[in-house]
Amino acid sequence: MSKLRVAILGLAAVFVLVWALPALAHTNRAAATVNVTAGKPAEFHFTLSPASAKHGSVTFKVVNKGALAHDFWINGKKTPLLKPGTSASLTVTFAKAGSYPYKCTVPGHAAAGMKGTLKVS
Repeated sequence: MSKLRVAILGLAAVFVLVWALPALAHTNRAAATVNVTAGKPAEFHFTLSPASAKHGSVTFKVVNKGALAHDFWINGKKTPLLKPGTSASLTVTFAKAGSYPYKCTVPGHAAAGMKGTLKVS
């Protein structure tokens, strides 16, 4: 095979990879995970780690380290009521970037400070 033919085949292979990789990267993007701690460092407080996520599917792993029962609500979905020491997972899809409020829906808990905003990019 001539050097010219090898070079042309090599360039064609590079072209195909450059064209296909963005599509493959988008479809194989792993779901993000956000760890949520309820009731610590204060009873009516959430700690999210990380505090932001990329748009798409996000799994929230919620653990209640407080002394009272709490839940976690975001984008129209919520966990069951979590007794102290229990946990649950919640998967939510964010179609676009923005600021998404979250809260505990137990009466009075959000008003006491158990709320915040997740930044989605």
